[in-house]
Formats: sequence, structure tokens, C-alpha cells
Amino acid sequence: MSSATPHRLPLATTLRLGGPSDIWFKPALSVVAAVAPPNLTLLALGRLDLAMYTMAGSLCALYGHNRPYAARARTLLWVVLGMVGGLAVSLLAAALTTSAVVLVTVGAGLAAVQKTVCDATRVGPPGNVVLTFISSASLFAPQTPGQVPGHVGLALAAGAWAWLVGMAPGLLRPHGPERRATAQALNAAAAYAETRGTADGHARARAATAAAIHAAWQSLLAAGARPDRTRRALEQLVVRAEVALAAPADTDPARLRAWARDLRGTGRVPRVETPRESADELLGLAAEQALPARSPWHRLAPLAPLAVRTALGCALAGYAALALGVGRPYWALVTAASLYQANVTLTWSRGVQRVVGNLLGVLLFAALAPLTHLHPAALVLCCLALNFGAEALIGRNYWLGSVCVTPMALLITEFARTQDATELITDRIVDTLVGALVGFLAAVAVTNRRAGDRLEHALTAADRAREHAARLLAGPHAEPRALESARRALAAALVDLRATADAAAGEWWQRALPEERLVLTEQAGHRTLAATVRRQGLVPQDPDGHQAPGPDQDRDRVQDPGRTTEDIRP
Repeated sequence: MSSATPHRLPLATTLRLGGPSDIWFKPALSVVAAVAPPNLTLLALGRLDLAMYTMAGSLCALYGHNRPYAARARTLLWVVLGMVGGLAVSLLAAALTTSAVVLVTVGAGLAAVQKTVCDATRVGPPGNVVLTFISSASLFAPQTPGQVPGHVGLALAAGAWAWLVGMAPGLLRPHGPERRATAQALNAAAAYAETRGTADGHARARAATAAAIHAAWQSLLAAGARPDRTRRALEQLVVRAEVALAAPADTDPARLRAWARDLRGTGRVPRVETPRESADELLGLAAEQALPARSPWHRLAPLAPLAVRTALGCALAGYAALALGVGRPYWALVTAASLYQANVTLTWSRGVQRVVGNLLGVLLFAALAPLTHLHPAALVLCCLALNFGAEALIGRNYWLGSVCVTPMALLITEFARTQDATELITDRIVDTLVGALVGFLAAVAVTNRRAGDRLEHALTAADRAREHAARLLAGPHAEPRALESARRALAAALVDLRATADAAAGEWWQRALPEERLVLTEQAGHRTLAATVRRQGLVPQDPDGHQAPGPDQDRDRVQDPGRTTEDIRP
């Protein structure tokens, strides 16, 4: 049995700055383009008091930048609807009650729903935090029932504009996200190949390469069920990155980097041949994705501890802020909501980053406040600059982005009226500390203790599904209906295994995860899935007669993998 994994609460590594994202300027420019027209229009009309509602829709432009445009269109639509829906609930609650306790309770419930849905649908950064910030702040905005439809309409109109802003780059680079993801996989593979699989830092480079390849496949598969010539060429390049991951000593890093450079801009995608040994896994992945997509609601059960953690932490943080007499308890609620990650260690790191960033951000607000009080135009321009800075910096480290997010949030409260800067600063500091402390304690109290058990069950299910399919393949005359059933069962088991492993990684109070078994099970499953597809005649047989491994071959590979993908992958 695996021993329990020791957990540390890091500090130095938590605050270390990373390199900027390849596309750091894209979300930064998008949010400015989405926020500026509505806010400048309201400034010209003398109605900056309505800017909070248009900001709700405009901030939707932050989402979906790594997704292919077909997937981005759907994602942005659902984000806009989710944002407007949360805003509507909050405004209606604000109009119907003035009880701060009730409002905090509603905010905690909304935060839990937003966190759970964002994680279940894997919406990507910035996740639930922006949704929770808008809905929680709106709970404490003075409101009457008659004003709610108009304010919701403003958010919806700004959200429609944000959708257009998010989709506009597709007119110039329709395959931009897929090309970037593929280039990142090639560059990561080149860095790993330079280690030859043995030099210092090879383990870290190997893990980074595996993550980049996974992200590239996700991007390509999200682009749609019918790949065009460009996407097929990109798939071939990702396969070459996988070959480098499997055999770094036999790979030319310069060639990988040259291919990555060629993917910049809108030029022709380099054409390469797919090595035969990579075809099985590529085909297996394609067959897995050919299954009808599983509903995100199937992923809700493993997220139950996270939902409880979020609801409890946000509610207690808000109540604690109220008990201390803080005038804006929603800041404590939002701080708690921003902490919750996949496990307690990551939650601790995010808490440290949030506190450091907020405290430095408060100092920046103190410096900007005299300037923003000179004229409403200065207030709008400062908010735009902070929007840009937040998105430009947050990729390097969350705390660095928070240095800009904090003063921006404080300035948004001044759209309606100028407020006392000292009071705002005091409330924000208290709320940050209360929210971070109470939120982390809730994460420790409510842990996902059964994540390891779920992973064991998923591994067993995947092994059984693969063995069943392999036995059918070994027979001379497999019944087509049975083979189809086995194929679908294996594909579903592989999808469930990966989702379960992601949920279990790093959670406290459990034994260490069986990483090697996980990698070997997934690899063998993909190859058996490929053989099943060939046997069914869904694709032409390999002209060399190559077949995916049967049960005995898989067993031999696990015992003596040699220089195979299973042996190299982390």
C-alpha cells in the first residue's frame, strides 16, 4: 500500500514570479476593448453610477482565450448567461431584503454554485472568481425591484459586446489557439529533448512536456469533430512532440523549435509524417473523443466536498466580517471564494498570494485615489489601466495580478459616488485577512478524503474494460455488437479515469496516488481502443498489419517497458 504523502505549506515558491504567458496581451487588450466603450459612453452621459452593471458583462471578455473559436463561442455565451443570471439573483435579493446576514448567505450559496459549475464545465481561467465578485458586490448595491430589469439589461448588452470582442481575432487567425497550443507542446518537447532524458532537471522538463502535449490535444479536439487540413497538420506535429517525450535522446530539439517558430502568424503549417508507433495512441484518442460527450453534471459528485468547502468558507467569512462591523462583508466572501483550488496545499498557496497581492494593491489604491478624485474621466482611465495591468501580470503570479485587481475593485465602488479612501482601505484589509483565514480553515475542515478510493475504482474499471476488449480482439470472430459495446465501455472508462485522477491529485488526508499505474493503464487503454476501432473496420487496416497489443503483450510491456512511451512519461 502506498504511504501517506507528506504535505508542506510553501512560502517562497508560492510568491516566485514565472515567465509571462505567450498571449499575455490578448486577454489584457480584450478586456480593455470590452470595458472601454460602455464606460466611456456612461461617462459622456453622466451615468457612471451604472458602470458596475456594464462591467459585469464586459468582464466576460476575460474567458476562453485558449479555446478554439468554435468552442470559444459556446463558452463565452454560457459565461455571459451565467454572469447575467448571477447578477439578476443578487439584485433581486438586494431589492427584497436589507438583512446583511441573509445577503451573505445568498452570496455564499451563489459562490458555491459558481465554483462547482465552473469546475464541472472546466471553463478555464479566471474561473468562478469574477462571477463571484460581481454577484457578491451586487448584493449590497441599493436596489428596488423596478430597477432590476434595466440593470440586468445593461449587463446583457455589455456581455454581447464582450462576446464580439472575444470572437473578433478569429477573423484574422482562425486557427490561432490551436497553433499556439501546438507550438507550446513542441517547445516543451525540445526543452526535454535537450536533457536527453537524464540531465539535471529532466523530470521537471518531462512533466512540463506531458502537460503541454495534453493541452495541445485538448485544444485540437475542442475545435470540432471534422478536422480540416490545417488541424490534421497540427495533429501530426503534436504526435512528433509525443515521440520526443518517448525518446528524448533520439530527438533533434532544433527541428522541434523550428516547427514551433513556423506556427507563429498565419503562414503554412509545416507538414510532417506521423511515426507508425504513434498511430495507435493518436487513433485511440480520436475514438475516445468520438463518443458522445459526457454531461458535465456527471462530474458534479466528486466536486461535492469543494462545493461544501466554498459555501461554508464564504458564509463564515462574511459572518465574521459582519461581526467585526465591516461595512462591505462581500469582500471577505470573495476572498474566501478565490482561495479554493483542487487541494488544500494549493488553497494555502492561493491564500498567501491573495493576501500579499491585496495588501500591496491597497497601497497602490492609496496612491491613485487623489488622482481619481480629480475628475470622473481620471477614474475611468485608471480602471482601464488597472484592467490591462491585472491581465498582463496575473500570468506571472496570482499575487502580482492582484496588485492591480485590488485597487480596481476599490475604484469600482466609487463609480456611484466618491467615498472616504481611509475607510475603504481599512475595510479591504480587514476583509482580506478575515476571508483568507476563515476560508483556509474551511478548506482544512472539509477535505475530499475519498478521492483516492475513487481513483482506485476508476483504475480497476479501466483495467477491466481494456482486458474485456483485448479478449474480444484475441478471438477470431468477435461479434460486432459486443465489440462496439466493449469499445464504448473502454472509452468511457478512460474518460472517467482521467477526470478522477485530476480531482484526486494533491488532496490531503489520503495515501499517495499510484502514478505509474495510472500512466500505464491510460497508455494500454488507448492502444487497445485503437485496435478495437481497426477491428471494427471504422478505419482502414494498417498496411503493415500492425495490431494493438493483446492482454499478454500489455502485461509484458508493463513488466519490461524499455524505451517506450509508458517508460518515459511521468
